[in-house]
Amino acid sequence: MTGAPHPIASPLLEARALERRFGSRWALRGVSLSVSPLQCHLVVGPNGAGKTTLLRLLAGLARPSAGSVQLLGAPLSADAASRRSVGLLSHQSHLYDDLTAFENVEFAARLYGLPEPAKAARVRLETLGLAEVADQPLRRLSRGMVQRVAVARAFLHDPKVLLVDEPFTGLDPESARRVSILLDAEMMGGCGVVLVSHDVHEAWSVVTHVHVLVGGALVSSRKRGPVETAEAFLQEYRSLLRG
Repeated sequence: MTGAPHPIASPLLEARALERRFGSRWALRGVSLSVSPLQCHLVVGPNGAGKTTLLRLLAGLARPSAGSVQLLGAPLSADAASRRSVGLLSHQSHLYDDLTAFENVEFAARLYGLPEPAKAARVRLETLGLAEVADQPLRRLSRGMVQRVAVARAFLHDPKVLLVDEPFTGLDPESARRVSILLDAEMMGGCGVVLVSHDVHEAWSVVTHVHVLVGGALVSSRKRGPVETAEAFLQEYRSLLRG
């Protein structure tokens, strides 16, 4: 995937002037974002910038203090239809240690109402190189393998929008490559992605837009240049942090 231009499409997900306040502290201030099919929006920023808070608001797991989120042209809600349209990979896996990798993913497939949950679970696990450990309890797997199981579950139901928080954490190079390939495949199928990652080099192959979040506000928000490199963007990012 490159930064090449794509036909204009209606946004899958649109955040308008989002704000989130915790007591007297602002976690987000005036954040707007529009995600269309075939787009991957990379959000970077220092720790405490509000990246995870932003993903939680976009997923409907928290309510904004001000502003709004539109999903598929309608206000975001917590109903089953909205949940099926969004795939979320968060910092915490929320997987069950005593279940096998397969059982964890199959359980999610049943919750999503997929017609062949066992088959869907096996296919996703195989795609991520987990077929040989699919029937082992999660507590016996390495951190990187657990992360891949979480990725399999998040992408399981072919959501319209993927919200992904640090997907490459704990992964070896081959596993990270598999996740990048899967992200690219989901995008080419019409999905839109919001990706939070410190690993800009690993994410860069799928990125179409870049956003820098500092102190809860977007200080830069733009398309990725067609020949722009990850290192060039990182130089710009470091300059923005220095002010």
